[in-house]
Amino acid sequence: MLQPDTFKDDILNWFKINQREMPWRETTNPYYIWISEVMLQQTQVKTVIDYYHRFTERFPTIEDLSMAEQDEVLKYWEGLGYYSRARNFHTAIQEVAESYHGKVPDNPEVFEKLKGVGPYTKAAVMSIAFDLPLPTVDGNVFRVWSRLNNDFSDTAKQSTRKAFENELMPYVETEAGQFNQAMMELGALICTPKSPLCLLCPVQSHCEAFQEGTVEKLPVKIKKVKKKTVHQDCFIIQNEKGEYLIEQRQAKLLNGMWEFPMYEQEESEQKLNALLDENIEVPDKPIFQLKHQFTHLTWNIKVYEIKEEISSDHFTLNSQFRWLKLSERNQFNFPASMHKILDYLEKENNKD
Repeated sequence: MLQPDTFKDDILNWFKINQREMPWRETTNPYYIWISEVMLQQTQVKTVIDYYHRFTERFPTIEDLSMAEQDEVLKYWEGLGYYSRARNFHTAIQEVAESYHGKVPDNPEVFEKLKGVGPYTKAAVMSIAFDLPLPTVDGNVFRVWSRLNNDFSDTAKQSTRKAFENELMPYVETEAGQFNQAMMELGALICTPKSPLCLLCPVQSHCEAFQEGTVEKLPVKIKKVKKKTVHQDCFIIQNEKGEYLIEQRQAKLLNGMWEFPMYEQEESEQKLNALLDENIEVPDKPIFQLKHQFTHLTWNIKVYEIKEEISSDHFTLNSQFRWLKLSERNQFNFPASMHKILDYLEKENNKD
């Protein structure tokens, strides 16, 4: 049975001794803490650490980031995925620089109005940076709290999040940042989704699910998201100078990143011919195929190499197109699938 006072003492004492070393835990700078929280969304700690170091070295202050071009910001984010996080964070930092004298607001109601700041980010940054009494409820906390209370509520529902936040409020009246981090750390290291280490758990005596033998059944998440599959054709088009045609994405997904011209399979030849203003013969077979996985979407990509050489003077490129020299690839932001194509092209060119 959960005993509020001793439970909080037990989990905080465990956290003080067992917490992992992370660079953002070595600072009280709310800008750095905010960076880490944005990077950690949907991404593992071990992946984030190197990105965090590079990002904070290049953009050590709010002013540095606010003055940077979005393309450069995305370049330092490249490989972390979920690029809307980077764009929203950049926009929010620009607003902080312009409207709040370059200081992260310590008022939760003000902070949550910034671009990309949701309930979790608000609670995490405000509690860890400013010790404000706000409980964080992420996947780890959903799992820990469900098991502690043997609670079979559907964690996909907003009403469950609100209920958990209300139940956790008494625990964050003091040491909010430490308690929130302790809960998340317990979920990451001990109270894991599969094969939780119950015998090593510092709060095992408080856990109703452990007493009832229901740990493996919790948490409950009923909502199922069906992943859509889209079939894409991607085209490698070269000019007489050995440069490759690339396009900057205008769609919301991967907005602002660069790719080889790519279209949904049903309309790909029509769009390719419209782009090049002539009928192009597309090979019967692709040179290879790729998969690009998103949270709710999968791209199946067939990559075709157009054999006809296109003159760079053949048509006028608008601002979303460029002719790329392979040696310049690092100057552009490409998603992972396009890097695989670039790697292939570099390998083929090195054979010559």
